Amino acid sequence: MNASASAPVPPPDRYGVVGHPIAHSKSPFIHSRFAAATRQHMVYERYDIRPEEFEQRLREFFDEGGCGLNVTLPHKEAAAKFADRLTPRARLAGAVNTLRRCSDGAIEGDNTDGAGLLADLRRLGVPLAGAHILVLGAGGATRGILAPLLEQGPATVFIANRTAARAEQLAREFAEQAGKHCSLRGGGFEHIPTEPADLVLHATSLGLEGQVPAIPQGVL
Repeated sequence: MNASASAPVPPPDRYGVVGHPIAHSKSPFIHSRFAAATRQHMVYERYDIRPEEFEQRLREFFDEGGCGLNVTLPHKEAAAKFADRLTPRARLAGAVNTLRRCSDGAIEGDNTDGAGLLADLRRLGVPLAGAHILVLGAGGATRGILAPLLEQGPATVFIANRTAARAEQLAREFAEQAGKHCSLRGGGFEHIPTEPADLVLHATSLGLEGQVPAIPQGVL
C-alpha cells in the first residue's frame, strides 16, 4: 500500500471576519479567491459577535487554532485592547482591523485601513497635499486612516460625528500628527464647514445601509 496515499489531509487554516452586523461583508468571497490563486488550504468565515461577547468569542477562536481575523465595526477599538501586542501604526491609531496568531502564540494587532485607503486614492489620482478633507464618523475606521492622511500634508481635515465631543477628542489626540501646517478640527454634523471639500470620506455605520449623514450641500 502506498503510505502517502493514506496520509490524512491536515485541516484547513481558519480565518474570518468579525463584526456586528457582518452579513454585508464581502471578505469571505474575496479571501476565498486569494486562497485559490495562491493555493492555500484555508477557510474564511463571517462571525457576527455582539460587543459584550467580543473578548470571549475571540479567545475561543484562537484557542481552537484560528490563525487570524479581520475586524470591522464596531470592534476595531476593542480589538486593539484585546491584542497582546500592536504594530506601530495600530498603536498610533488605537484601533485594529487585523489580528493574527504569531509563531510565539501571541496575538498581534495591525491596522491596514490607512495604507489601503491611500493606495486606492493614489490609484484614482486624488491629490491630498493642500487638500480640504471632510471625514464623516469618529470611530475605529477614522482612527485607522487619520495619521496616514495627515502625513500627506492636507490643508484642513474636519472630523464630523453625530456626537461632537467624540470628534473633538479625536482631533485633539491627532494634533501632533497634524502639525502646524494642517488645521485639524472635530465637531458635530451641524458644525461642518460650508465651503466645498476636495475629498469627503464616509466612515460612519450609515454606509452599511447606503445612507449618508445630513451634510451641507455646499460641501459637495
